[in-house]
Amino acid sequence: MQKIISLCKRRGFIYPGSEIYGGLANSWDFGPLGAQLKKNIKDLWWQYFVVNRDDVIGIDAALMMNPKVWEASGHVAGFTDPLVECKECHQRFRADHLEISKLKTQNCPQCGGILTQPKAFNLMFKTFIGPVDNQANAVYLRPETAQAMFVNFKNILDSTRIDLPFGIAQIGKAFRNEITPGNFIFRVLEFEQMEIEYFIPASLQGWEKFFGDWQEQMSNWLKFIGINSQNYAIREHAKDELSHYSKRTIDFEYKFPFGQKELYGLAYRTDFDLKNHEKHNVLGVNLEYTDPQTGEKFIPHVIEPTFGVERTILAVLCDAFEEVEGGRGEGSRQEKEVVLRLDKKIAPIKVAIFPLAKKEPLILKSREIVKNLRQNCGHLPNFVIAYDDSGSIGKRYRRQDEIGTPYCVTVDFETVEDQSVTVRDRDTMKQERVGVGELSKYFEEKFNK
Repeated sequence: MQKIISLCKRRGFIYPGSEIYGGLANSWDFGPLGAQLKKNIKDLWWQYFVVNRDDVIGIDAALMMNPKVWEASGHVAGFTDPLVECKECHQRFRADHLEISKLKTQNCPQCGGILTQPKAFNLMFKTFIGPVDNQANAVYLRPETAQAMFVNFKNILDSTRIDLPFGIAQIGKAFRNEITPGNFIFRVLEFEQMEIEYFIPASLQGWEKFFGDWQEQMSNWLKFIGINSQNYAIREHAKDELSHYSKRTIDFEYKFPFGQKELYGLAYRTDFDLKNHEKHNVLGVNLEYTDPQTGEKFIPHVIEPTFGVERTILAVLCDAFEEVEGGRGEGSRQEKEVVLRLDKKIAPIKVAIFPLAKKEPLILKSREIVKNLRQNCGHLPNFVIAYDDSGSIGKRYRRQDEIGTPYCVTVDFETVEDQSVTVRDRDTMKQERVGVGELSKYFEEKFNK
């Protein structure tokens, strides 16, 4: 894990937040490569689950909602964790993580001091609207993206022609005042979710099929972004750990270096959310759905597949990270070298262009190739090209291997004579000569395959 964290900072994927001021615990900033990787994953998810489907539509809702939303959803009363504090060092911990009960005490894992009795701790961040800090002006930063999709259910029905079953999708920020965040970007205070609320008929006999379909779709997505199926497992939630709204929940758990932990979740939320928002909304809006064929009115039930952006990034980094013996390029060292075997669809940089030497004819030709590829391959999703003329060709290969670039193009002295370049494949190490005029077609075939 430490090697991955080091790579992320060294190569500009992820930096510690507010680092020059001593940092802010469990906040992270995404650097140039990390921001592009995040964008690639989100764009791909949106294309996969929204654009390519007739039964899913997207929204982008506000971060802050009327606080009564969170009362109706059960978050104000029930969105809590048991908190204990050390009387000596004043560190705070989740009691359920330390396996503490009221009948059993345990010493602080940091200093060995005595811990307080567990107390309920609300996970929502509270803030205030207006100049006066009082409860009348209190609002919360949303702890999940789901509620906006339930609250806008009627708007979606009124403004579109979509019929059940259908899904509402959203990618957005959420905030949780976690007691014990950590493990790099696995558990943080501020994170992004890619989430779908899939509305289905009220028949309790039919939900299992929809649940199974979405489980298969989530497995297909993991394969699509390059996650090895041997590196994750599916875990069923026991009855005593189900959320208050859930009748069935499964987790896709990835085998991270620090243990097998939740990556994605899939829940059958029944009609809990729409029923509660119909009951509590102050305008008395009816949230029933009318079947266009039979005229029957009912509250739809919901299947919820949810995907964490940061956890997806961490999983693909862990899955792609590999140390190989030296010798992958001219001038390579003998010790092990890092290769990040990211799927080409999500790689931050798709192609790197190198002039073999800092000679004007090679530099000019390389710059020309960069310009032509950007013009001719600009329609390919997030087709980012890097130009690099610093250091030996071996060092440049290693830099691109470390950041997951699938293809490197070397412009050499023969290029000026025969108008061909050397293209090197990151994974196979195969090198082939390709005509400069054929490069756009070559990469279009590679990335459309």
